[in-house]
Amino acid sequence: MSDANLNFLSKIAELLIKDIDVSELIQNLKIIINDYTVISDLNIFVYDSVTNTIRDCADSWSIVDDSSPIYKSFEDIKNNDFVINTKAYKLPSMISDLTLKLDSLHIPIIKSEKVFGIIEINFKENTSVNISFLSLMKIFASQVSLKLQNIVLSEQSKVNVEFHDSMKNIAKIIETQYELNYIVPIIGEMLDRFITDHLIYVFLKQNDKFMLVWPKACKDDRIYDALNQLTPESEYILTNNDKIGAFPLMSEDGELIGGIVARSTLDALSKRDISYLEQLTRQSAITINRANSYSKILQYATIDALTNLNNRRQFELRLGQEIAAAKRQNNPLCAMMIDIDFFKKVNDTYGHASGDAVLRGVASIIKSTLRESDIPSRYGGEEFAILLPYTHIKEAEIVGERLRNAVETSPLPINDENSDIKTINVTISMGLAEFINDETGEELFERADNALYEAKKSGRNKVCVA
Repeated sequence: MSDANLNFLSKIAELLIKDIDVSELIQNLKIIINDYTVISDLNIFVYDSVTNTIRDCADSWSIVDDSSPIYKSFEDIKNNDFVINTKAYKLPSMISDLTLKLDSLHIPIIKSEKVFGIIEINFKENTSVNISFLSLMKIFASQVSLKLQNIVLSEQSKVNVEFHDSMKNIAKIIETQYELNYIVPIIGEMLDRFITDHLIYVFLKQNDKFMLVWPKACKDDRIYDALNQLTPESEYILTNNDKIGAFPLMSEDGELIGGIVARSTLDALSKRDISYLEQLTRQSAITINRANSYSKILQYATIDALTNLNNRRQFELRLGQEIAAAKRQNNPLCAMMIDIDFFKKVNDTYGHASGDAVLRGVASIIKSTLRESDIPSRYGGEEFAILLPYTHIKEAEIVGERLRNAVETSPLPINDENSDIKTINVTISMGLAEFINDETGEELFERADNALYEAKKSGRNKVCVA
């Protein structure tokens, strides 16, 4: 073997022992081969036996369209050494001085005596090579093979870890939350982060109709068509050339309570996608069913489990009592609605455990700032409702500003194990309303809620009066 060939293989060997990803591998292979002979491009494709597809390693492992010529090369290269300019060849053993003009060269990557992938090299015009170059490329491909197998295994392991983390996180939601309008969007966000190649929609059944819970909008009628094909016996429904998949959410007694839909704008759902979605949907159903059970148990309780404030049911009960007392005794009464600003960003950045810690921290500030006669409650999610008996609106404004400032200036501990940040600061928006004779508790609460909306709309971190 010539010194040039030995130098080439030595550079390849040095590259392959480095800890690099597949994109860096391909870029460096291009450089090394270009030092040996001029090429225009180099690509690596791997066959995915789970999905029966070919993936482009350089393009984030995307699935290659089945109309691509690379599929034919995979077939032609079996039992051959190369595909040269679209034709398959075995390397001649007796001819050493043969020269070939190359446009493209496909070299098989072998794993357990089977074609595992293909290295595609495209050449500049009128590039000529001899048989020794082809022999060198066979050795080169065998060197790359083991490195590529390790990279693929690492990618698969990463996906498996992310999948199990998603399963675990969905199961953990109900450790501190049981309200469906809070946990279902979280489930949707978790599924969306894991199934990145497809759009995710979560529906729950109400009055025999599928109602979208997450995200906020769905304008594709085909998704509803797929959902309406679900039955309690369905494993899943695939429509639109397998680009839409509907997966049933089942109750513990076998009733269809909702569905999760994955929609792709490009590729059909693969077998791997379907398997992951089936398991994640089952875990989501378990979480939703447990939340429903906990909700039924806790509907007669008065304290919110996460914040130790009054829960929503107790707030509504006390609202009725305080309205009646205000009417009977002609005493002033104010209602206060609070929302933590950009709370979703806290969850997305630091995780839901940190979000729960922030909720507890804000609740603690609320309790420490108010009088004993005031009635603070967690209304749901990141919203708090407070009743201020014997309080006129001007006094309520002073209380509101004091509370708003206390939250803004108080660092709150978070539970993000992956970050060096131990505390964060948040702000709140607030709406206030004073009871008007003859209005109902619902009307008072609605005016406070409208004032809260105005505070958020006009910039947040402020107090607005109805």
